[in-house]
Amino acid sequence: MTYCVGLLLRDGMVLLSDTRTNAGLDNIATYRKMFVFEDTGERVITILTAGSLSVTQTTIARLRDAMDDPESTPETSIMKAPTLLKVAELVGNTLARVRSDIDEKLSAMGQGASASMIVAGQRRGGAMRMFLIYPEGNFIEATEDTPFLQIGEHKYGKPILDRVVKAHTSLADAQKAVLLSMDSTLRSNLSVGMPLDLAVIERDACRVTLRRRIEAGDESFRAMSDAWSNALREGFTRITV
Repeated sequence: MTYCVGLLLRDGMVLLSDTRTNAGLDNIATYRKMFVFEDTGERVITILTAGSLSVTQTTIARLRDAMDDPESTPETSIMKAPTLLKVAELVGNTLARVRSDIDEKLSAMGQGASASMIVAGQRRGGAMRMFLIYPEGNFIEATEDTPFLQIGEHKYGKPILDRVVKAHTSLADAQKAVLLSMDSTLRSNLSVGMPLDLAVIERDACRVTLRRRIEAGDESFRAMSDAWSNALREGFTRITV
């Protein structure tokens, strides 16, 4: 399984993903789940993936093939699509076709495969937008009232986001929020694991302005985790019933 989260804020976007993939207790591996497509100053698109690795990798591969096609058009390539809404439609349609193709192959064994994605980005002159793409290809969009989206094992990391993340949250506080959200998930679910991929996209930059790989044993992440644990324990002891 996995955990990915994206925040859409007035100052920009913050995205975080883990890298653990497991097909049983004895088959655990590391795969990147954050993919960045960038034409610096013109367009940036980030895709986070969760679910069946065969579905997500095939979907990303098909999107790349469409981008590299010398005859690509705004109807086929996410890097030429006129709007981020069209990008979400292209990703959703590709995901749905891949899922259907793989499901058909697995149906004889009584198995299925599914995946979901977060698509976030901005084109020059357009608004920042963020979408959650469902396995069937349909999607919902982050709004000022609900400025974050999650996929994968999201329940453990959702409470802190519900309490602290607003559209006006600063990018610095947003990074702290997603990292603590991930820390809560790491502590409660073994199917989510290090290393982590963090990306920040400032408003109107049309590029990733900060990108960081956080490895197991990272001192700053461990210090943040310890400080959060201490703060929770101290807060707990101060509450009376």
